Amino acid sequence: GPCPGGAEEEDGDEELLGAGGPRTWTPQEKLLHEARLKAKAKRRLRRTSSRDSTRESLSEGGGGGGEPGPEPSSPKGRAHDRRSRMGKGRGLPKKGGAGGKGVWGAPGVVYGYQEPDARDPNYDEVAQGDTVYATVVPELEEGELEKNVQPMVMEYFEHGDTSEVMELLRGLNLGSRRHAVPSLAVALALEGKASHRELTSRLLSDLVGHIVTPEDIAWAFDKMLQDLPDLILDTPEAPQV
Repeated sequence: GPCPGGAEEEDGDEELLGAGGPRTWTPQEKLLHEARLKAKAKRRLRRTSSRDSTRESLSEGGGGGGEPGPEPSSPKGRAHDRRSRMGKGRGLPKKGGAGGKGVWGAPGVVYGYQEPDARDPNYDEVAQGDTVYATVVPELEEGELEKNVQPMVMEYFEHGDTSEVMELLRGLNLGSRRHAVPSLAVALALEGKASHRELTSRLLSDLVGHIVTPEDIAWAFDKMLQDLPDLILDTPEAPQV
C-alpha cells in the first residue's frame, strides 16, 4: 500500500485508505499524523489572524472615521513601495554637463571677460602688468579736521614757520573743507595775543594759492561774521579785532 509519510490528509481522517481498503495505523504513523494535524491547524490560524488584521487596518484607515490612508500614487504610498530604485537611467550626464561644480558648462556657451581674482590659486601677479600702489587718505570730517588743524596752528604761534604748516596741511585730505582752515586760525587768533593775530595774517597770505583759494578765504570770513554773536561770548572785543 502507499507510504503513510507521503499521504496527504485533507480532512483529518484517522485511517489510511490503501489498495485493499481501510487498515489500522501503527503508533509511529499515528504520531506523525497528529504532528501534521497540529502544523496544519497552526497554518490555518496564521492565515486567519493575518486576514483579520488586514480587515482591521482597512476599516480604521477608510470607514472607521479616521484619516484616510495614503493613496498608492502619493509620495507616502511610494515610500513603502518595494519596487527597485536602482535604475541607471539612460547614462546621460546631469543638466547636459552644465551647471555643476568645476565643470566647463554647456557646449556652445561663450563667456565674457572676467576680471582676474587675486584669491584665485591660478592668479599670476607678474602676468597682470605693472602694479601701481597709491596711498589713499580719506577726507577729514568736521570733528577730525578741528582735532588735526588746531594743534598745527597753536604750534605755529610758537615757531612762526609757515612752510611747516603748509607741509602738514598737504598730508591731510581737506577736500571740500579747505575753508575751515582759515576760519579756525582766525578764531584761535581772536582768543590769543596781538602777536598771534599778526602771525595768522601772515599764514593766510602764504596759504593762498597753495592750500586754499581766495574764495575759501572769503567764505571763511563770511562764516565768521555770521557766527560773530557766538565769538563775542569767548572774545568780547571780537568785532573790533
